[in-house]
Amino acid sequence: MKLALKEIKKSKAKFIILGSIVFLVSLLTFMISGLANGLSQDNSALIKDLPKGQFYMNEDADQTLNMSRITEESQQQVLDEQEDAAAFSIQMGFVNDAADKQHGVAFVTSTESPHFENVKAGEVVLDKSLQDKGIQLGDVLTNNQFSSEFKVIGFVDLKKFSHSPVAYINMENFKEIYRVNEMQLLYVPNGDDSVQYAGLEGFSNKEFLNTISSYKAEQLSLNMIVWFLVVISGMLFAIFFYMMNVQKIGLYGILKAIGLKTSNLFVLIWTQMFVITAIALLMSVALSQVFNTFAPSGMPFTLTFATTLQLSGVFLVIGFIGSTLSGVQIKNIEPLQAIQQGEA
Repeated sequence: MKLALKEIKKSKAKFIILGSIVFLVSLLTFMISGLANGLSQDNSALIKDLPKGQFYMNEDADQTLNMSRITEESQQQVLDEQEDAAAFSIQMGFVNDAADKQHGVAFVTSTESPHFENVKAGEVVLDKSLQDKGIQLGDVLTNNQFSSEFKVIGFVDLKKFSHSPVAYINMENFKEIYRVNEMQLLYVPNGDDSVQYAGLEGFSNKEFLNTISSYKAEQLSLNMIVWFLVVISGMLFAIFFYMMNVQKIGLYGILKAIGLKTSNLFVLIWTQMFVITAIALLMSVALSQVFNTFAPSGMPFTLTFATTLQLSGVFLVIGFIGSTLSGVQIKNIEPLQAIQQGEA
């Protein structure tokens, strides 16, 4: 331990360079992870905030939300058999405010359920983000496909779908706008995946999210970048400590000659790795959490402390693996040969 710290003090420049690289890579990883989580919420908070359960859509819909139509018989069967089950539909649309300005929304309607807002005909409950665009409680909104008007009776926090604020409307109003009679989906909170219904295909919350094409593609791309950066950090450790070990072969030969065990040399490498990584991670965690607190309200950025701790743990494990791989050569060092090579 003391030997490892002494070497860090002696070769400050080398370790500062490594620490700076780890700091930048980990900070970038935290930022992209926060962006991925933020976009995930912005794309699917409506679904992600629902309790774990089972979603059902028509099996002929080819796992496509817009193509799903639940028959009246299937809907009634599930609602009768499952407690708190609900049938609901989601469609993209727009509303016009008093100034005739158009706002994109995701219209949502459902049968009576504690998990969805239930509104009367001619009423609408909106996601709170629309307040930033000037819509207030009591405002009257219109839609070109709707013969009447919507009165804003309330707002809800963080209800988004496909990056659009949710607008809860009455079922009859929804049917008039989209000229449909059937609902698209059935939701059973705390549902058992073993329960199947004829003509319906069941999904867990996660499986249903992956049927949303924009969500799946977006998350896959961002998560690939996150894990690519994690792998790069491991390679950096392996390359850095390998070069350090090559330069110190003579020193390791002397240490082995005076009786220092190979395991002690590995402990030296691991200690240096841990100290450098811990300092770099503390700085990047602090900076990313500050950004998370003061990020602009319109930016979809969510970085929980739990996610930060998980990624920090992954960085430490990757650093351990990388530094260990770089030290494999130490095990094969012969003291006399290493001393002669170091002198040469």
